Amino acid sequence: MGIGRFVYTPILPFMAEAVPLAPSEAGLVAAANFLGYLIGALAGSFGHLPGSKRNWLLGALFASALTTAAMSLDTGLLGFCLFRFAGGFASAFAMVFSSALVLDGLTRAGKPGFASLHFAGVGCGIALSALLISGLSHAGSDWQDLWLSAAAATLILLLAIVLLLPAELPETSHASQTDTNETRAPDRFPGALWRLIAAYGLFGFGYVVTATFISVIVRADAGLSGLEELVWLIVGVTAAPSIWFWSRIGARAGAATAFSIACLVEAVGVTLSVSGGGPVLMVLAAALLGATFMGITALGLMEARKLTTGDPRRILALMTASFGLGQVIGPWFAGVLYDLSGNFQAASLAAAGALVLAAALGYRGTNSEVSRD
Repeated sequence: MGIGRFVYTPILPFMAEAVPLAPSEAGLVAAANFLGYLIGALAGSFGHLPGSKRNWLLGALFASALTTAAMSLDTGLLGFCLFRFAGGFASAFAMVFSSALVLDGLTRAGKPGFASLHFAGVGCGIALSALLISGLSHAGSDWQDLWLSAAAATLILLLAIVLLLPAELPETSHASQTDTNETRAPDRFPGALWRLIAAYGLFGFGYVVTATFISVIVRADAGLSGLEELVWLIVGVTAAPSIWFWSRIGARAGAATAFSIACLVEAVGVTLSVSGGGPVLMVLAAALLGATFMGITALGLMEARKLTTGDPRRILALMTASFGLGQVIGPWFAGVLYDLSGNFQAASLAAAGALVLAAALGYRGTNSEVSRD
């Protein structure tokens, strides 16, 4: 995930200068990746796909490596969009099937609390990509070499996964699955859930503008020269423990309250990223972004599951669709506003506003629902 889905961010400044790519074009490429992720997540979450989860995971990671390598081809805007779309689809399948394997295994082992280690992999991957891109760019590698190196890193990690990931245990029998489906409670979608779904979409829009363009924002500021690799590294390092941290906050204050607090904290980080306040505030902006976006993702899903009954895949699909739509719109919107204004301030402030609204919807919706119950 840190490479297949997010490595575009540290490579983008080099592509933008060399290809070149206008901000609106860069936003379209990012939007294509998030659209692929959205469709892939929905496809992976529905129904039963033939074959083992392990094979689907390995195949998705191999496809991610191929599409990452393909980005080194100077195919123009359409080619970049197609390759990033395919890469987003592959990343979604990797996340769906790796999570299914790991979380099922932890449940069988009686250690569900270790799930935060699994999701810490996203932050570790972002940090790895930051170190990789920083080292190679300082060694004189061009943007095409950076994409090829990221693909090679994916293949190396894939080899480790092949060796370390055990074979799956036999699936639950069809009969028992049928019994479970027959006794499952009917779907219930209260008003608080619909407000949370809207909040989740606003969060997707709110975080993705900064997550896509933060390296470009840093590179464009003469006072922040040379900091883009450090800033992206900080995003990854702070993202790694964020689910563990916010899960603990959610256990004490409630997932809905923690969701709202995290959205407000992230809104501060998004605003600071375009404040022009110098290196210290930009580093703080990166830390606040990294420390919240994965945590908000988990908290939103936790609260959605608590608010409804019935097939959990349906609520997962609805939340994913809302989040994915926000992600798709965000980079395109930011690119268009950049072309009109010449900077990312307007888009980032709009993203911060979306996060504040997400905090209000998540908090008020849940509290009103509790009071009615």
